[in-house]
Amino acid sequence: MAIRILPDQLIHQIAAGEVVERPAAVIKELIENSLDAGATRIDVEVEEGGVRLIRIRDNGHGIERDELLLALARHATSKISTIDDLEQVASLGFRGEALPSIASVSRMRVTSRTAASPMGYAITADNGTFSEPEPAPHPVGTTVEVRDLFFNVPARRKFLKAERTEMQHLERTLERLALSRFDVGFSLSSGKRKVADYPPATDQDQRHERVAQIMGGEFLGASLFIDHTSGGMRLWGWICLPTAARGVADLQYFYLNGRMLRDRLLTNAVRLGYQDVLFGGRHPAYVLFIELDPRQVDVNAHPAKLEVRFRDGRYVHDFVFRTIERVLRETRPGGEAAAPPPTSINALLQAGAATGMWPASSSGQASTYRQQSSLTLPVTEAPPTYAGAAVESVQPVPGQSADVPPLGFAIAQLHGVYILSQSPAGLILVDMHAAHERTLYERMKTALGTGAIPSQPLLVPQSCTLTAPDADLLEEHAALLKETGLEVERAGPRAVVVRAVPAAMQRLDAMALLTALVADLREHGATRKVDNAVNEMLGTMACHAAVRANRNLTLPEMNALLREMERTVRADQCNHGRPTWTALSMADLDRLFLRGR
Repeated sequence: MAIRILPDQLIHQIAAGEVVERPAAVIKELIENSLDAGATRIDVEVEEGGVRLIRIRDNGHGIERDELLLALARHATSKISTIDDLEQVASLGFRGEALPSIASVSRMRVTSRTAASPMGYAITADNGTFSEPEPAPHPVGTTVEVRDLFFNVPARRKFLKAERTEMQHLERTLERLALSRFDVGFSLSSGKRKVADYPPATDQDQRHERVAQIMGGEFLGASLFIDHTSGGMRLWGWICLPTAARGVADLQYFYLNGRMLRDRLLTNAVRLGYQDVLFGGRHPAYVLFIELDPRQVDVNAHPAKLEVRFRDGRYVHDFVFRTIERVLRETRPGGEAAAPPPTSINALLQAGAATGMWPASSSGQASTYRQQSSLTLPVTEAPPTYAGAAVESVQPVPGQSADVPPLGFAIAQLHGVYILSQSPAGLILVDMHAAHERTLYERMKTALGTGAIPSQPLLVPQSCTLTAPDADLLEEHAALLKETGLEVERAGPRAVVVRAVPAAMQRLDAMALLTALVADLREHGATRKVDNAVNEMLGTMACHAAVRANRNLTLPEMNALLREMERTVRADQCNHGRPTWTALSMADLDRLFLRGR
């Protein structure tokens, strides 16, 4: 075939393939235009899952009559004009491709009015043909109607799913957009049915309500609000408690300067922040907003603007990771981020069964425990006292709330597995093995040191053969690896030599570790593989050293463990992410026994 310039209509349809995957992508692009136009109210109406009709009304600034045709022209925009503007994009849309791309695969009508205009004007687009603007009644703002999506591209229309599925995608997209701007009201209707309505949220209580409306009341009740600023960046939002993690990674929302985002670097940073407290196979839920100088990020990396590139990805990654990790350190009894106890015995049992933390039937459970009579719980000081009361004594509840520690005082041990403790609020149950495991683990990490990990030179250095780019990457980050106790030297075009390893690591598979390090360094510009390997080893040691089930403890030992938990970071869960304690209030117990009825 001879080389020739493609027709404009075909060019638009090709561009539409990058921007418009399904009806949900249409409402994303149009709502982002409305937000950039200063809208405070956006109403979305759809029919047949958005395939037959999508109508979006906003009360933004509107479009001038003479600019309506330009709005449907490719690469026409009011948001950037120079290369400097492109390097610090502050708006959600800036390419000028959304409207013409959507118009090329649908029948579109745009009606708009500005505050300076006495009337509105409308323009239509049908299969590449545009009408002249004509007067039309309309309040200040813009309405965009998109009908018969992909009517002229039948191959694309065949890829659309059932109406119900497309409607679910529309709802999820609107939810994500509603979380991005709390000050804007949103609504979604399908036919005559109101599907969702999110009124503007101007204060913190209203923001909590919107989060609960979208994420669920259970998430809000088991989440922490964070707000941290450092080094020109701010991270704020809601993260779930470790014990409220989910089986699927479905409730994870990240926003960068108000732009909804799918970014592996940020997702990895959050995951690392949870690494010491997350139950195996579980995923954290969160709604997080990161704010930074627009010049530090390139948002022009994806046609749908869902991916970005950071100028210093390692610094951003470390900021998010450290912030999450620091907040979760306080998930301990009496800490600022202590896990709220279940509201009822039924909720406790249902939560445990749902997360797989214990089976529905307890038959045969005792056989899984092993008695280790040789292990003892270390009590390194005399039986401690609290507010002048010996720990052996059971404190009376009335009038003692100010003097009783968060986990109260031990009164008994149940089947050699659980510690029963009395507090002013009611009854506290502690899994003694899980609790002791966490306290030992944190003690070992502290003993190892908070600075650079101690290094142990190898008597016989280990040589590894990699690809040349991988060897280059390890050589470039040799100083970073040395901080983790791993000393690596270049020994040839494809060879590196491991001369020293972290002192705490006994059996080291150098090749496997270097391969994992390279993958981390290439994707994130940083790595914690060595730290994680050391922590994994310490966790195993703590698990084996912790007091086991069927080990009878004295009251001083039980109370010593409770006091240790209150001083230990992340003590709400063990090294494997299982909860270490829970509480039943007097009201829960009264309901159980029908007292007062």
